[in-house]
Amino acid sequence: MGTYTQILYQIVFSTKYRHQTLSGNGRPKLFQYMSGVLRNQRCHPYIINGVEDHVHLVTHLHPSVALADLVKDVKLASSAFIRETGLFPEFDYWQVGYGAFTYSQSAKEDLIRYVADQERHHGVVSFPEEYRGLLEEHGVAFEERFLW
Repeated sequence: MGTYTQILYQIVFSTKYRHQTLSGNGRPKLFQYMSGVLRNQRCHPYIINGVEDHVHLVTHLHPSVALADLVKDVKLASSAFIRETGLFPEFDYWQVGYGAFTYSQSAKEDLIRYVADQERHHGVVSFPEEYRGLLEEHGVAFEERFLW
């Protein structure tokens, strides 16, 4: 019997201290690079987007890949890419930790639209508000003092 899965994740992580270092002009290159890292792990990236202080990845998770390892690989590889290319001179590191939320196939198109619309969304809602909302929406218990 083969292994068949459909594990759709939204993965969210921020820059160290949420510093606004991911300037708009370089983000498409960063997101393209991150997509390549996901594909190399046999994951299917549906969309990657974000703003100056955080990114959202929507991806199918291959059954042979552990979520924590995937996020670690994306963060490490993208940090090295940013440094090697000088893409964001003020970038230091990614914040420790991440949020990962699963979605049904029926929610996929709405999720992709939501992530695609990050610029407009964050004109109204701050990242801390958005992140708290995601945690609450998905029933994830958290302590405020450990979020930032």
